[in-house]
Amino acid sequence: MDWIKVLDQDELAEGDKHVVEVAGREVVLIRDGDQLYAVNRKCPHMGAHLDKGEVKDGVIVCPRHHSAFDLRTGDVMDWTPWPPGVGRVLGAVSREKALAVYPTRVEDGAIWVGIEQA
Repeated sequence: MDWIKVLDQDELAEGDKHVVEVAGREVVLIRDGDQLYAVNRKCPHMGAHLDKGEVKDGVIVCPRHHSAFDLRTGDVMDWTPWPPGVGRVLGAVSREKALAVYPTRVEDGAIWVGIEQA
C-alpha cells in the first residue's frame, strides 16, 4: 500500500467533501461525523460527480440517478431508483457496480489516502 498525503486535517471540517488527486485518480474526501472516507469521485453508474451527492450515516447518494453506496465498503445500497419508471429501466440495463473506496488515516496533522501498489 502506498500512502499519499493529500490534505491537512484542519482543511476538512465536519460535513465537508473535498476533491483531491491521488495517483492520477480523482478522489472525494468526506468527513461524516467522526468518520473519514475516501471514494472515487465518479459514480460507477454513469460518472456523475459524487462530491455533489448527499451524505448521511455513512451512505452517499449519486446526485444524478440516486444510486446509494456504503462509504465504508463501496457496496451498492440502492441502484438507480429514480425517476420512477425510468430508474427501473436504467437499473435493468446497467449492471450494479460497487464504488471504489480507499483507506484513510490521519497522521502528523494530515489526511493520508492509501492506494494499492500495482
